[in-house]
Amino acid sequence: MMAPALKKWGIILLFLSLWELLPLSGLIDPLFLPRFSEVILTILELCRSGELQHHTRISLMRAFTALFAAVIIGMPLGLILGGWFPRLQQATKPLMELFAAANPVILAHIIIFFLGIGESAKTFIIAWLCIWPIVFSTISGIRTVDDSLLKAAGSLGLGRWRLFVMVILPSAAPSLFTGLRLAAGYAFIMLIAAEMMGGGSGLGWFVLQSQENYHVLRIFAGATVITFFAVLTDLPLKLLQNRWTFKEQEDEGGRYPRKSI
Repeated sequence: MMAPALKKWGIILLFLSLWELLPLSGLIDPLFLPRFSEVILTILELCRSGELQHHTRISLMRAFTALFAAVIIGMPLGLILGGWFPRLQQATKPLMELFAAANPVILAHIIIFFLGIGESAKTFIIAWLCIWPIVFSTISGIRTVDDSLLKAAGSLGLGRWRLFVMVILPSAAPSLFTGLRLAAGYAFIMLIAAEMMGGGSGLGWFVLQSQENYHVLRIFAGATVITFFAVLTDLPLKLLQNRWTFKEQEDEGGRYPRKSI
């Protein structure tokens, strides 16, 4: 059972070792790829000055606000488009497909025209990208519920609402968590682009300013912190998802599905 975890951590350690050794050996110019230890020292210096905490706090507020808004909007839309409410599905499906094809980066100038370059525009851009993984994963989860399970639950006399709460949602939960994890990753990806559009705070702005001033170590420090928080956000969602899905585990050289407990 420890083999997959050891393998995962081994790959991470190998990557960090290469990051440290390749610039040190001269195979890669340290001007373009500083050593991992130098990046960590830069992060510690930024923490001591308080600069990193300031930008991190603002970025996390933007990312989680947008992600929360995407969940509040995306899940109901996914339930509607998933076919559980067929009339609403037919009425809204063409419009939702049109909105899903709209890229917030391409429409950034239009968004700025209506919302300015303040917090509303940044949150809107991030939330827009996060909504659609949640919507489509919810649709997939609703549509893949076993029909025989629905018939069995219906034969027990469950009403439409109880059937939805007690059968549909638990069955669709793995897909819902997949959408949430994708959306959380997209939130931190789009966070950088949104904060580069304007303003004077946030990790994305910090990376952009470091790039314009040729501070390579600060660029890598900002990118490393963003990656760290993206992974940290994904971790609890992954743990929750594992309670609803089957995990592959090794047992005496073989692999078999086992229900998480």
